[in-house]
Amino acid sequence: MQNVFGEPIESHGKTIIPVARVSYRLGAGGGGGGQSQPDSSAPQREGGGGGGGGVVQAVPAGVVEVTEAGARFVRFFDPQMAMGMIAGGVMIGLMLRLFRRK
Repeated sequence: MQNVFGEPIESHGKTIIPVARVSYRLGAGGGGGGQSQPDSSAPQREGGGGGGGGVVQAVPAGVVEVTEAGARFVRFFDPQMAMGMIAGGVMIGLMLRLFRRK
């Protein structure tokens, strides 16, 4: 996963730099096979195949805000991360409850 920075935007004494998180995934597979017939006069069947694919995803992460006072990163709300944290908290709570019963 990489961070990508956009073109700076200047307005009202601030410089805003957009930040995106970019990731990619690749996959491939293949197969082959054949059936030999016991009778040599019958034709042999052969098969094979393969394939591949990939995906590139860019998700806005936030902005870098640069002013005379300094720079700061303003993160955008990520619903997937929030749901993951909630699910993790529930799991930890259930595990602690289970251990306290013993």
